[in-house]
Amino acid sequence: MQPHQLELLAPARTFDIGIEAINHGADAVYIGGPSFGARSTADNSIQDIAKLVQYAHRFHSRIFVTLNTILRDDELEGARKMAWQLYDAGVDALIVQDMGLLEIDMPPIQLHASTQTDIRTPEKAKFLQDAGLSQIVLARELTLPQISAIRDVIDTERTVIEFFVHGALCVAYSGQCFISHAHTGRSANRGDCSQACRLPYEVKDAQGRIVAHDKHVLSMKDNNQSENLRDLVDAGIRSFKIEGRYKDMAYVKNITAHYRKLFDEVLTERPELAAASHGRTTFSFEPDPNQNFNREFTDYFVQGRKEDIGAFDTPKNPGQTIGWVSKVTAEHIELTTDNPATELHNGDGLCYYDLQKELVGLQINRAEAQKAKGVWRLFPKDPMDGFKDLRQGVQVNRNRDMSWVRTLDKKSAERRMGVWMQLAETSSGLQLTLTDEAGHTGTAQMAIAWQAPKDSAQAEDKLKTALGKLGDTLFEPLDVQVALPRPWFVPPSQLNALRRDAVQALETARAQGLHRLPRAVPVEPPVAYPEDTLTYLANVFNQKARDFYAKHDVKVIDAAYESQEELGEVSLMITKHCVRFSLSLCPKQAKGVTGVQGTVKAEPMQLINGKEKLTLRFDCKPCEMHVVGKIKKSVLNAVPESPVQFYKSRPVQGMH
Repeated sequence: MQPHQLELLAPARTFDIGIEAINHGADAVYIGGPSFGARSTADNSIQDIAKLVQYAHRFHSRIFVTLNTILRDDELEGARKMAWQLYDAGVDALIVQDMGLLEIDMPPIQLHASTQTDIRTPEKAKFLQDAGLSQIVLARELTLPQISAIRDVIDTERTVIEFFVHGALCVAYSGQCFISHAHTGRSANRGDCSQACRLPYEVKDAQGRIVAHDKHVLSMKDNNQSENLRDLVDAGIRSFKIEGRYKDMAYVKNITAHYRKLFDEVLTERPELAAASHGRTTFSFEPDPNQNFNREFTDYFVQGRKEDIGAFDTPKNPGQTIGWVSKVTAEHIELTTDNPATELHNGDGLCYYDLQKELVGLQINRAEAQKAKGVWRLFPKDPMDGFKDLRQGVQVNRNRDMSWVRTLDKKSAERRMGVWMQLAETSSGLQLTLTDEAGHTGTAQMAIAWQAPKDSAQAEDKLKTALGKLGDTLFEPLDVQVALPRPWFVPPSQLNALRRDAVQALETARAQGLHRLPRAVPVEPPVAYPEDTLTYLANVFNQKARDFYAKHDVKVIDAAYESQEELGEVSLMITKHCVRFSLSLCPKQAKGVTGVQGTVKAEPMQLINGKEKLTLRFDCKPCEMHVVGKIKKSVLNAVPESPVQFYKSRPVQGMH
């Protein structure tokens, strides 16, 4: 990818979703392979990935495959074989977390740093560039100045900087969350997170007082950087990533289309920038991020710390306000809409908050418009007596609009590449040349004897119209030139064959014009890692990863948390989100408040969910929160699925 190109990077759970991501304007798609991707139920066969590659490459879009779990020693060989199969299938890059992969016989395929590599500093970013990673996704928690500082130390000719612009937010720094493994034995670093961050907790202060009850204090709103795209471009981001390898087809279509439209506006404003792939996309719907599942939106820390980044009331989708309950009966409710033009449909999903601020879902079986404009009689799918606190005056939101769902169930986008077409006469007949917007050309010739047309005046227009019918090809005519010294009649079947051959020649030229992304060569001799000591936080889970860090001058290397050697209380999650700050109990917030100065200290707090207890510790200098706990006995006693061998021998302190 060139430094002046912008890449819209979309997720795909399946082959079909990947195809639609491309159709809706993605410059690149990331997808899980048969195994070792950090989403345990989003695997795809090599055959499907090969088909997706073939389709994407027609637009010069790229396919990246996630190989981003940490690996045991006995898994490295399987990962190596899979990497070669993916390379042979034409995949453009692998997204990796485990540095052990850089020490084995991998194919000459480009490697990208996964979000799990936790890139927050210029030093870490530059190290990964020098170690041979060609694209690095930065931590979601960074501010614009922090992103710019990383851009300033990176060689942008060698390394692309990537950033998440949309989707669900992990509250922890990615790769730095071990709660799931500690409590359930399911490791987030191995693609199997139990999502403890979405649970409700009671929060107690150091004196045991309850400061929040039944609140989802670790649950973040969803990321949405729609307003910050130009700032992110200026800060050095060139690949813009949409989160969502678990998401459905409608989400990927809608969110990809939303950002495609926004980026097309940016590219129109800034001719020095270009899209990283080819083709123009048109949509049969107006993209709207509010229509998909979301926990409401935040731009997180990009423009600095904000107070309203959490979705503390519910981890569910609250939807959009639609109206209020004007009447309740034993069979139905009457709803008055805020906008009289709003339509409701059978199958719509509605919801409201009960008196405990819990979100209650209300799926509509039948919706009947009443005579009074904006009034609807709604018959729910479930019995009326099961709806808690549903009464007159309650505000109602819609979180699923069936007409929208049906729109996206159908074909909803076209992606075409513009071509210039020229028909010329040769000594033996005719020649048709197609030139696409990227400068590729395809030419076809036909030996055919000249025939005079019945109507010379209309002959040229008829030829232009017939040639411009590019039908279900990837191309659409920008201009058709008939450069013939005399009027011609060409039988339709022969003209169609000539056009078909020219299109095929252009497709071949385009395929030949797409070059494999080069694998970066690590700097020699190996550069030193920014630190000489690594704790369990470095996720070193196999001997090869250990060798990698030793080669880069790390003296002390601890095993990953998943090796179950950290038995005491440790940080199970490190986060930029601060519960104290969100509950207005931050000592920094209290500065200058009369009567409060000096009285608020960042003492530990407790999170309680049933029998689970976690301690919150606050590191105020870097403005970070640690969620502290220890591994459960039941996890330690569980029999591993396969024999676990992390290191051939326990790493010796100070060993080099």
